[in-house]
Amino acid sequence: MSATPVFHKGTVKSVLSGDAVVIRGQPKGGPPPERTLCFSNVTAPRLARRANPNVDNSVETKDEACAWQAREFLRKLLIGKEVLFTVEYKTPAASREYGCVFLPKDPTGETKENMTELLVAEGLVELRRMGLRTEDENAQRLIQLEEAAKAAGKGKWNPEVITNPENIIRDIKWTIENPRQFVDSFHQKPIDAVIEHVRDGCTVRAFLLPDFHYVTIMLSGIKCPMFKTNDAGKQEAEPFAEEAKFFTECRLLQREVKIVMEGVSNQNILGSVLHPNGNIAELLLREGFARCVDWSMGVVTQGAENLRAAEKSAKDRKVRIWKDYSPATSGPSISIKDKTFQGKVVECVNGDALVVKTADGQFKKCFLSSIKPPRAAAAAEAETPAKPGPRITRPLYDIPYMYEAREFLRKKLIGKKVNVEVDYIQPPNQGFAEKTCCSVTIGGINIAEALISKGLATVIRYRQDDDQRSSKYDILLGAEERAKKKGVGLHSKKEAPIHRVADVSGDVMKAKQFLPFLMKAERLEAVCEFVASGSRVRVFLPKETCLITFLISGIECPRGARPGPAGSTVPGEPFGEEAMMFTKEMCMQREVDIKVETTDKGGNFIGWLFVEGVNLSLALVEKGLAKVHFTAERSPYYNEMLKAEATAKENKLNIWADFEEPVVVKEADEPQERQVTYRKVVVTDVGADLKFHAQTVENGPRLEKLMEDLRIDMETNPPLPGAYTPKKGDMCAARFSEDQQWYRARVEKIEGSKIHVLFVDYGNREVTDATQLSQLASNFTLLSPQAQEFQLAFVQLPTDEEAKLDAQDAFYHDVLNRQLLLNVEHRIGGGESVSLCDPDSNDDVAKALISAGFVMCEQRREKRFSKVLSEYHKAQEAAKNNRVNIWRYGDFREDDAKEFACAFYTG
Repeated sequence: MSATPVFHKGTVKSVLSGDAVVIRGQPKGGPPPERTLCFSNVTAPRLARRANPNVDNSVETKDEACAWQAREFLRKLLIGKEVLFTVEYKTPAASREYGCVFLPKDPTGETKENMTELLVAEGLVELRRMGLRTEDENAQRLIQLEEAAKAAGKGKWNPEVITNPENIIRDIKWTIENPRQFVDSFHQKPIDAVIEHVRDGCTVRAFLLPDFHYVTIMLSGIKCPMFKTNDAGKQEAEPFAEEAKFFTECRLLQREVKIVMEGVSNQNILGSVLHPNGNIAELLLREGFARCVDWSMGVVTQGAENLRAAEKSAKDRKVRIWKDYSPATSGPSISIKDKTFQGKVVECVNGDALVVKTADGQFKKCFLSSIKPPRAAAAAEAETPAKPGPRITRPLYDIPYMYEAREFLRKKLIGKKVNVEVDYIQPPNQGFAEKTCCSVTIGGINIAEALISKGLATVIRYRQDDDQRSSKYDILLGAEERAKKKGVGLHSKKEAPIHRVADVSGDVMKAKQFLPFLMKAERLEAVCEFVASGSRVRVFLPKETCLITFLISGIECPRGARPGPAGSTVPGEPFGEEAMMFTKEMCMQREVDIKVETTDKGGNFIGWLFVEGVNLSLALVEKGLAKVHFTAERSPYYNEMLKAEATAKENKLNIWADFEEPVVVKEADEPQERQVTYRKVVVTDVGADLKFHAQTVENGPRLEKLMEDLRIDMETNPPLPGAYTPKKGDMCAARFSEDQQWYRARVEKIEGSKIHVLFVDYGNREVTDATQLSQLASNFTLLSPQAQEFQLAFVQLPTDEEAKLDAQDAFYHDVLNRQLLLNVEHRIGGGESVSLCDPDSNDDVAKALISAGFVMCEQRREKRFSKVLSEYHKAQEAAKNNRVNIWRYGDFREDDAKEFACAFYTG
């Protein structure tokens, strides 16, 4: 060796083996020069090599003993460090230099460690003694160090290593048979690794520790400029490709890192490389050496939002690959007040849009941002044989997974309050209208993410410069990757579900075929798919797999504007639109129950519809959006509907806004005589305000026979507890608590486990539970309810509560369970005011109550009632003179209170 060696400076780029390193020199206006330096006078054990598929007869080799240990010893000492080195000689054939490497121990470099001496002392290399000069002090020192290492049994001189070298030799797995299964086995946990090679800025090869799997890792979510092979077979670098590779090499090559394996692309593994100073992908993006790519962003687990933010920072600063960047023109602007809002979902449109009703009553159609609903396969459409006549398309049922996507949204969202954040507005394009694209959440759950994770939609891929996308775009990509991994929905390899739905709407022959089957069921479960008007809907029967047009029974509802012939529009009736919107908000895409009664000549079904137990016909009448039709008379809801109509008229709701009560018949035209047509009744129940229920005597035998048959049926086929779920408005069988017998009843109200029922044949009410109720067979509904409600005519209750109770009590004892003669005197609203008298003595019940001083005579001016009212007034005067009951303190109706005070004092 020279007595005055020349020292050079450089940074160790990589360690090739225990006796060779690559040193990077000082940069001088371009990429820094590199030189391979082998340690002179020593030989390190050879590292394993994989077979080269491009070289004939190439075979895989194993590590020699201590080869990996020698390489690691140097790597841990030198990688990334600035060193001093000397060059003793070069080999003419190879571009290698031989010399020594020194690691400075202080900034001046005066104190330094000789790497060759360290390796020899640790027994990790072997001296080539033939080339050593015995008179050289440095050579003698190396010999002494080797002898000492041998004596101490260090490194390769360890007896255990010499005897069993296989114990310290790596078992390298150069290839992975099933990359997907391999990646999944680590469950996205960080793994220790050493980077062995940097192919380009975003692709590295590494050994995974401690099992030495050799893997190629492509950085998830990003792409750097690449090296491409041209037509001449030479590699050409894209702009900034060299700089990106150098950036990654300086930070990762032969460094100890953490790798999170996140996905697979072909045979390459997608993952994140975590350097102690951060995620290398994020650093590349921030410095403008890479761009985000959607195709692999979905697998990123280490903060996709940070990658997007880093890219945005580089774009804003226009560094490197973004030096010519200019933002893409955006769509229509969104005002701050319209950026976010809340509302109730009233409709789900296919699998990617919602109609939301806001607090101020507006209806907004919101498309889910950045998602693509299921689409019909072009090949499948091409293979479908053409049928004669116009083709009817039904995307909801015909496109695979479209129905499942719509149902997922419907069941989760209909009638629920959601939060909407507008991401962007897509301008009109290719005949499609403008779309407001939003992120919709409910309870903190992103609906688009949930839909994609079920495999019921896919994520739209955008151009690189297109920033008009969901604010949660990377989350959607991640959800899609999970769905692909699970193989669910659109990503499943199984056959897609098929929905064979019979469309009966408007088909008279089909309607006639279906009618008997549909009429048999007491209630049919359905989903309201479309609302044409307030009383016309289109429903889907899932169990029967058919679509029908359903007309609401018992009402006359105004119609809205509708298409006419030759493209014209038929104007709507007053309040037609309001009726349609009411029905739409109440029923649209809700689960409803229907009771089919018949069909019309157009093949449409007619019957009753219930939403959560609410009768739609009755609800429309209550809101003043429909009139009671005479066909409702045969139904058990007729009286209730008449009362609701009377209330709507009184409050002048909607169609009754301009309604005036019919003009009272002129005196000359009034009947001169009171009409008396008695019928025999039995009073079965007495309620408040002198109201009561009564049965017609002549129907008694039929009712008794029905009750007998009902009880026999219940004894023969006792109901199973829990088999019947009551709903408001249902006709059912109920067990009366006092005699434990079964009677016909109607469910009036449900409060938790408490169920309020009305016994329709007797008029009494009771609160019970579901175990005391049973479904009523259709043959027991043919006889109409026998208990009809009436009110006693020509009398008025006192205002005093105690006196009122006395009157009620007297009336109760006079009429309950008695057979009396009833005459309808007049009608109020839908109710009938009647008189009652004893069939034997002809005593008038009302007159008796007036005579006993329990009630007062009503003031009426009709001439036909003058005779009976005259008798009532005489009875009232007698009661007043006798000071009985309400008259015991005199005429309390007079304004002068002295009489009352005096009477009270003298009494």
